[in-house]
Amino acid sequence: MLGEQFGEIKGKITGQRVLDLEGPSVETSITASGSLKGVQIKETLTFIGIPTKNSGVLHGKGIGVIMAGESELATVTGEGIGRIDSLKSVNYRGSLFFSTSSTGKLAFLNNLIGVFEAVIDAEGNFTEKTWEWK
Repeated sequence: MLGEQFGEIKGKITGQRVLDLEGPSVETSITASGSLKGVQIKETLTFIGIPTKNSGVLHGKGIGVIMAGESELATVTGEGIGRIDSLKSVNYRGSLFFSTSSTGKLAFLNNLIGVFEAVIDAEGNFTEKTWEWK
């Protein structure tokens, strides 16, 4: 069951590199900030996008590190499908798996599963909303 939205972050692509010409596969890194359940966070994430057999559709897999305050840390892995629209934005939908050993503000993320909607526009701007999957 889909729960409440608990996260919203915004950021920018900080780098890209081609990993393989067959496909091709492209690695993208993003730095973002925002909030998860009202906790201000910074996130660094990297994902690989690979075109599927369907034109304009990408399969993405990624990993990230979430930081809050000076010492709280969580990790996230995710997977989704991205569709390229007429404005050359990529609209991703997928799932996220969180983990942390934090006993502070980020403790709620441990073993949490989320679903997300993310958009990367033609200028490299990134937005993501996340809901809990109960």
